[in-house]
Amino acid sequence: MIKSDLLIIGAGLAGCIAAIRAADKGLKVTLLTSKFNPDDCNTGRAQGGIIYKGENDSPEKLISDIFQAGCEIGYIPAIEQIANTGPKAIEKMLFERLQVPFDCNSQGKVDLTSEGAHSVPRIIHNADSTGKTIYEYIYKNIINHSNIEVHNSYTAIDLLTSGHSSTNPQDFYKPQLCFGVYAFHVPSKKVETFIAQDTVLATGGLGGLYLHSTNPESSRGDGIAMAKRAGARLMNMEYIQFHPTGLYHPSKKRFLLSEALRGEGAVLLNHLGEPFMEKYHPLKNLAPRDIIARAIYDQMMTYKTHYVFLDITFKKKHWIQKRFPLITTICEEYGYDITKKPVPVVPVAHYTCGGVLTDLQGKTNIDNLRAIGEVACTGLHGANRLASTSLLECVVWGITCADDIIKSKSKTFEPPPFLPWKYQHEPHDLALIYQDWQTLRNTMWNYVGPLRSLKRLERANTILTNLRWEVENFYKKSELCDELIGLRNGIEASLVVLHEAMRNQKSKGCHYIED
Repeated sequence: MIKSDLLIIGAGLAGCIAAIRAADKGLKVTLLTSKFNPDDCNTGRAQGGIIYKGENDSPEKLISDIFQAGCEIGYIPAIEQIANTGPKAIEKMLFERLQVPFDCNSQGKVDLTSEGAHSVPRIIHNADSTGKTIYEYIYKNIINHSNIEVHNSYTAIDLLTSGHSSTNPQDFYKPQLCFGVYAFHVPSKKVETFIAQDTVLATGGLGGLYLHSTNPESSRGDGIAMAKRAGARLMNMEYIQFHPTGLYHPSKKRFLLSEALRGEGAVLLNHLGEPFMEKYHPLKNLAPRDIIARAIYDQMMTYKTHYVFLDITFKKKHWIQKRFPLITTICEEYGYDITKKPVPVVPVAHYTCGGVLTDLQGKTNIDNLRAIGEVACTGLHGANRLASTSLLECVVWGITCADDIIKSKSKTFEPPPFLPWKYQHEPHDLALIYQDWQTLRNTMWNYVGPLRSLKRLERANTILTNLRWEVENFYKKSELCDELIGLRNGIEASLVVLHEAMRNQKSKGCHYIED
């Protein structure tokens, strides 16, 4: 058993910011992660940048942009919180505390770029590797912090709660309380118990449940599934954002081509070489992501092609290589020269707009359980996320959540008595697990993807309901492995998305019903 003041599950930007903030204030923090690596979280893959503040900008302008991009169903207090506190959070945490470098213009000020649906240029960046750069500075601070203990190579299994894990029947009548997690240590194949007065879910989203995605495979909805089984409220789970421009290659994994390309003037072209976005939205190539993704899909269906093209060749080669060094390199590895010819792109699963419902301090409906980052739903994004809000959300709510935990922390905490982990010993069959993963990802992409219909959703419901039944029976008898734990959680999270999509028959934002 490992005890601490604060347990944070997940080591992306949100979890790490909360860990540093709490540790700086004196709390003993346990940071639990499967891989402490920028390539294994969406933070390290974030290219475009992070919202700061532009010339002639204001909180009111940002509030309007976020609310409009979210199809006017976002939670206004959450939007106001990020707009009003975001710039100061960037300055205090990223500029001063972590000293993250950002690109500057000729006057020595941070360079500001534009992205889709922003009314003014307000995005700061480090070339096209903003997330990776931030994470490198986060990593150095985490591993050198005396109050943070990182536990790597762990897969969270289930939350410890008074209503599910306690051996005292009296606890079943009390409000649900979270006091830690069971976690599987992959190298030793042992289950460890982590206990803390406060537990924060920072596990990221579920884009990895789709066949075509910019997310790492570890983005499989683990936090969503654990929270659901514990009884946490979930919100807006039908709104899965599909990024319009994933680099297409017939035999390689999709790679995100940042919205910053279109912010710098890149144009989408169909197979006739014609720009087409003016047919779909007055903002053309800077329209909200859901509109562009569906426009691309429509062009693909019209011309019976697997992709469209993104063209930035009107810019000078040296400028493209300097502004987008990572994208230029990856395109070359895929056999494309983005400086000379338009490159093929397709929509890809990118971001989970909904999640575990929280208040403005990250609190869930379960006592002592909080959620921040992509796994959480404050209502900030509504039905569609505005570009470059995700990193800012992680910084703002990482700080806010940690500060509120420190403020509300009691001097003594004693967890209820709980059941030890019960091991099963039937060998798992990896062939079955991998085949089930393939079924899951294909089903989500084909039937619960960018364009949905009731018939497709009903077909998905039949497939996934049967798959859950089979996997749950398999899980109860088998020895553990990361792939099996993830499969169980992935199916649970997929069904949440599916059922919310079936319930909400009105198209809005990321959720589009053809019927």
